[in-house]
Amino acid sequence: MMSLFPGRRRFSDLSEMEMLALAITSEDDDARTYTDYAETLRKDYPDTAKVFESMAAQERGHQTNLTREFERRFGAHVPLIRRESIAGYYSRRPVWYICNLGLDRIRQEVGRMEDESANFYLQAQKKTADPGTRKLLEELYKVELQHEEIAGSLAARYLPVDKRKEEDEKARRQFVLTWVQPGLAGLMDGSVSTLAPIFATAFATQNSHTTLLVGLAAAVGAGISMGFTEAVHDDGVISGRGSPLKRGIASGVMTAVGGLGHALPYLIPQFWTATIIAIAVVFVELWAIAFIQNHYMETPFWRSVFQVVLGGALVLAAGIFIGGS
Repeated sequence: MMSLFPGRRRFSDLSEMEMLALAITSEDDDARTYTDYAETLRKDYPDTAKVFESMAAQERGHQTNLTREFERRFGAHVPLIRRESIAGYYSRRPVWYICNLGLDRIRQEVGRMEDESANFYLQAQKKTADPGTRKLLEELYKVELQHEEIAGSLAARYLPVDKRKEEDEKARRQFVLTWVQPGLAGLMDGSVSTLAPIFATAFATQNSHTTLLVGLAAAVGAGISMGFTEAVHDDGVISGRGSPLKRGIASGVMTAVGGLGHALPYLIPQFWTATIIAIAVVFVELWAIAFIQNHYMETPFWRSVFQVVLGGALVLAAGIFIGGS
């Protein structure tokens, strides 16, 4: 049958030798991945880095056992077969991508990695009739299933409860400083500052198309401006607020989103229908801002409501009044 993935082999078509070679390179890749996580986290989360170092050592032990089994059966030369050469085979997400998502996301990714590895060994057992190879693959399958418990025991050794709480709190604080704070500032700016020009245009022209163009220009322009301002005014070294690029993206995107939210309803040609929907969207945006302030910035909810919703309503009213006068 012709493969849907030209240049790749299907897992079901692999020989026992190729399957073992794939297992060896996969364990090597996972060991390198855990080492990369350890190096990435070492500066800010040294105790978690020790956990990943130990997990990398375990993966190298698996690789050694698989290599010995390969040499027993097929000789010293192990052909290079990687995951990306196998159609439908599981892949690993880049370390740099996962690390951008925070400490909890890294831990979730590790759990996914071990589940996928366990499933691989379960399927690999079905491809061999050799008792020694089958026994090794079964042992590795059981180890991968228990890896969450193993990781837990390693965490207990290197990452006691107080240390884990300390690292979790540090990760949460960094997430707030790098993503939430500039994103919230952008959402507030985009949602509130664009209200007056958009609704002034709407009520002055009572034309959906013109209002849409003004809204798009205001939202995109404000997003670009806020993004660049956030990115260049603080490199994050002294303030500890993290990467200026990440903060600039968060601020710029959320500013644009805040403005587009009540501009896009004017895609609807019927002016009054579009306006009623746009006003409803405004109040959803303002309540969302109040919720984020309360959840992440620990601002009392009703104080957030008073500051954001009332302030936004006044800007909205000013835009309608100016446009209708």
